[in-house]
Amino acid sequence: MGRFQVMSMTDAAATRVREIVASREGAHGVRVGVKKGGCAGMEYTVDLVTEPNPKDDHIEHAGADVWVAPEAALFLLGTEMDFEVTKLRTGFTFRNPNQTSACGCGESVELKPAELKALAEARAGAA
Repeated sequence: MGRFQVMSMTDAAATRVREIVASREGAHGVRVGVKKGGCAGMEYTVDLVTEPNPKDDHIEHAGADVWVAPEAALFLLGTEMDFEVTKLRTGFTFRNPNQTSACGCGESVELKPAELKALAEARAGAA
């Protein structure tokens, strides 16, 4: 059985995380979280990790390391992180089953936390 991961990432996201790490001295990966903000109520955060926090959930895919802030785990459970380049924007995107709506510009989202029971079951199933 595989190791539990709060979220997953695509190959494109892994490639971008590796590029970020390679271009920044002392970087180990990125940390994904959520914060209150924007017109829909919450925003995703992506920050550089120079010192991993042992309390964070760790995700590794194709040589890229992402940490998930513990306070964001219920909001990000089951999310897939991707990276897109379009004519209008370039950046990380999140396909999140806990997202109930988003603002018109796409910068903020409304998220409902996953049930604590679902998180516990996912962790137990991977053990």
